[in-house]
Amino acid sequence: MTGEVARDVAGGVIARVMLESPLPQLDRLFDYLVPPALLADAKPGVRVKVPLRSAGRTARGYIIELAPHEPGERTLSELDEVVSPLPVLTPEVWALARRLADRAAGSACDIVRLAVPPRFVRVEKAFVAEEAQRADSAESARASQAPPEAAGPPVFALTGYSESDCRHLAEPGARSAVDAIATVTQLGEHTVGHWALTAAELAAQVHRGGESVIVAVPDHRDQTMVEQALEHLGVGDAVVRLDARQARNERYAHFLTALDGRPHIVVGNRSSVYAPVSTLGQIIVWDEGDALQSEPLAPYVHLRDAALVRQEQSGCRLAFLSHSRSTEIERLVELAFLHPVFPAPRYLPKVVPTAEQDDADAPQNAARIPPAAWALAREALQHGPVLVQVARPGYAPVLACQSCSTPASCSVCGGPLHVARAGERPSCALCGAIAVNWSCSHCHGTRLRFASVGAGRTADELGRAFPGVRVVVSDGSREVLSVDDRPALIVATRGAEPVAKGGYRAVLLLDGPRMLARESLRVAEDCLRWWSNAIALSAPRAANVLVGVGGELAKALVTWQQELVAGAELADRRRLRFPPAVRLATVTGAPDTVADALAELKRLVTPEEWAKMDTLGPVPADDGLVRSIVRFDYAVGGAVARHLRALVVKNATTRRRKTGSGGFRPAPTLRVRLDDSEIME
Repeated sequence: MTGEVARDVAGGVIARVMLESPLPQLDRLFDYLVPPALLADAKPGVRVKVPLRSAGRTARGYIIELAPHEPGERTLSELDEVVSPLPVLTPEVWALARRLADRAAGSACDIVRLAVPPRFVRVEKAFVAEEAQRADSAESARASQAPPEAAGPPVFALTGYSESDCRHLAEPGARSAVDAIATVTQLGEHTVGHWALTAAELAAQVHRGGESVIVAVPDHRDQTMVEQALEHLGVGDAVVRLDARQARNERYAHFLTALDGRPHIVVGNRSSVYAPVSTLGQIIVWDEGDALQSEPLAPYVHLRDAALVRQEQSGCRLAFLSHSRSTEIERLVELAFLHPVFPAPRYLPKVVPTAEQDDADAPQNAARIPPAAWALAREALQHGPVLVQVARPGYAPVLACQSCSTPASCSVCGGPLHVARAGERPSCALCGAIAVNWSCSHCHGTRLRFASVGAGRTADELGRAFPGVRVVVSDGSREVLSVDDRPALIVATRGAEPVAKGGYRAVLLLDGPRMLARESLRVAEDCLRWWSNAIALSAPRAANVLVGVGGELAKALVTWQQELVAGAELADRRRLRFPPAVRLATVTGAPDTVADALAELKRLVTPEEWAKMDTLGPVPADDGLVRSIVRFDYAVGGAVARHLRALVVKNATTRRRKTGSGGFRPAPTLRVRLDDSEIME
C-alpha cells in the first residue's frame, strides 16, 4: 500500500520494519504504529529507530512497506524516530536482498548492510540541498524547452567482435558469457587490458541510451583500467565509484549519487552489484572466477549469484566477461542460459609450453627457468619489459632440512620457518622467533635449505643473471600498478602484475607445478585463469612461456580454448556430484548438534526431495567442532535452504540450561553456509 493511501486510513498507519540485528530469529518484518508526528517522513526505505520489548532497548532498521491499521486491531508499539527522511533502501534492492538471503539460508539485513553504507549527516544534507537545486533547474529547463525525444534501443559496436554478437548483446535482457580479447590496448597515455575497453564500450553505449550500468570488478587495479577506458570514450562524468578503498563518507556520497534517479555507470567491487541505480540496463561482471568476487561475510553470496538474481528481477542485460571462464559459467553456457560471445577473428596469443618440447625430460628443461625461457627473456629485454609470474611472495616462504627435506618448524611455537628478506636469519612466520641453534626434529640435522622460492629470491637470481637490467618486484607488500616501456624484469605474484606501457615483450609463467599442487576443487580453473590474465598483459605477438606444465592445460593455452578445460572439469564434477553440478551446504557445530540437525532435515524434506540429496561426513573442524556436507540438486535448493534456515533459527532460540554451578551454559551454535566451493581447504 502506498504511503499516501495509508495516511488516509482512520486507524493509523503500520510501518513494517526490517531490524538491523545479527540474530537469525529476527530476520522478518515487525509491525510498528507510525505516530502522527512522523507520518510525513515515514516512507518505505527510510532509516528508523524502534523499541524492543525487553529492558527498554531500541534497534535500528528500515521501513520496508506501509499498511493501514484498522481501528480495533492489535495494540502496536510506535516508531521512536525516523533517523533520516531519505529513502536509501530502494524496493528493488530490498527484493534482491530478501531473495538472495532466502537462497543462501541467511539474513536479509546482512545483505542490506553490504548494499547501504553507514549514514553521514553532513554528506546527506549536502546531497539533499544539491538535489533541491537540481530539481529547480530542471523545472526551469522543462518550461523553456520542448520535450526530449524518446531514446531508441542501443546499437552496439564493440572493437574486435562480430556484428551478430553485438546485436545479441544489445537485445533487451540478453545474458552472455563474453571471452575477452587477450592483449593490451593503448588509450591515449594509458595502457589497459583490451577487456577494459570492451567493458567500457558496452557500458558507454547502454548509458547513452538513457539506462544505468553496473560494472563489477575484483580489485582497484581493474577498476582503474575501466575508468580510464570510460574516460577515453567520453563518459567519465557518468562514472560513480563504489569500492572498499573509499573513505566511508566518500562512499556514502557516491551511494547517494547513484540513488538520485539519473542514469549512471557504477564501477566498483563485488558489493557494487547492489547499487540503487534506476533504469538498470546492463550488468557487466569482469573475471567472476576471481576469489575476490566471493563475499567473505555471511550469508556468503557470490557476486555471480547476486548478478544473476538481479538480472532476473530487473530484466536488464548481463555479461560475464573473462579470459578464462569458470565452471559455473560453463554450466550456464551448456544449459543455453548464457550465450557465448567470442572475438572475431579469434585472437590467439603466442604460448610456448616448455613441458611439451621434444626433450621435456632433459635436466635443463626440468629447471625452474629452462634455457629456452632464458633465451626468450634475453631477446625480449632488448625491446622492453618482461613479466615473470611466480607463485609465492616474500623471499623464501618455506624452509626445509637440507638432510631429510622435512619442513622446518619453530622450536618455540611449531610454526613454519621462513626468510623474509635477503640476508636475514630464518625466523618463524607465526611468532617471529629467530631460529637460533635450530635442529631438525626428524633427523637432527642443523642445516636449512630453501624449499620454496618467493618473488624476492627470484628477483635476486634474475638480477645476477641479467646484470645491469632493472628488476621490479610487485607482490602483496610491494604494490606496483604500472611500469614504463623501458627494458626491465618485472617479478610479480599472481594477481599483482603491473600493466606495462605497450604490453610486455615476453611473459614467463613460473612455478606452474607448485600452483597446481594446491588442495582445492578449483585449482585447475584458477591456474588457467591466473596464467590467462598474465598472458593478456603481453604485447601483440609477444612470446609467453609456460614452464613445467603440459597436458590439457598447456593445450588449452596454446589453442586459447580455455572453455574446453572448463567443460571437462564440469563433466568430472557431474560424475562426482560436486559444485557446480550440484549445490551444497556445509553444516558446522558440535557433534550432537550437527547430527540432530541432519536428522531433523531428513524429517522436514519430502521423500522425493531426499532422493535428490545426500550427505558427507561429519569430519573434524576447528575448536572441537565437526562439519558435514549436504549435497542437493538445484531443483530442491529452495526447500533445502528454507529448512536449513529454520534449523539455524531453532538452534539460536534454544533455551539455555543451568549448569551444576548455578551458571548458564550457552546453547550450542549451528553454522550453515551454502555454495562453498572450497570444501577441500
